[in-house]
Amino acid sequence: MMRFLTIEKFAKETGYTPDAIRSKIRDGVWPQDEVWAKAPDNRVLIDVKGYELWVVAGGVLKKPRRVVSKSRSCTKASGAGRGLLSSPQPLT
Repeated sequence: MMRFLTIEKFAKETGYTPDAIRSKIRDGVWPQDEVWAKAPDNRVLIDVKGYELWVVAGGVLKKPRRVVSKSRSCTKASGAGRGLLSSPQPLT
């Protein structure tokens, strides 16, 4: 068996429909360059080895990246629901 298959050939081999495969790619369930890749002619190819790793890993290949806030603010908005303001009261 070849390592890289077109969506149509991969669908015939696995039982996934071509639409299900495209949905997994579109939704990020199958990460690019791990389970699928774009060929030099821009055709989408499924990496059979990457797919097998995805199955064995239980559907998780990469740990999600932790997003770090770029905000430097030291105020907290946790009191907003209790009528507290995050800005100081106006001077009178």
